[in-house]
Amino acid sequence: MSLSKLKVVLVTGRSIEQGVSKERGKISDEYFQSVATCHMDPDDMKELGVKEGANVRVTTEFGSVVVKAVKSKRTPHKGTVFIPYGPWASIVVNPTTSSVGMPYFKGIPAEVEVAPKEEPILSLRELLRRHFGRG
Repeated sequence: MSLSKLKVVLVTGRSIEQGVSKERGKISDEYFQSVATCHMDPDDMKELGVKEGANVRVTTEFGSVVVKAVKSKRTPHKGTVFIPYGPWASIVVNPTTSSVGMPYFKGIPAEVEVAPKEEPILSLRELLRRHFGRG
């Protein structure tokens, strides 16, 4: 029996793929494919009933975003998910900077669930338009 929602800890950060694809441009498909992702422990994916490449919704108290589920190559880390730095991660991190100029990117309580079929991963332009009114 699969869970409908999985409680996790969200960590964001740099990845090699994110860094390389950023050099191609933030509107490139390579960048989109590298950062609109949620790296999950294979056991968590099994528990949630999600296959690699499926769309998942990650929700925190700060926002909610649909990204692609990816089996993490750095396991085990059951109960922790990773979203590479980028606009998709920015939707779900704490925007508070406590006067240091950087939001909190690590240790954020979150829930992951399989995204409804009618809810795609938004393109960068769509994401910016929906969440920030520009794009």
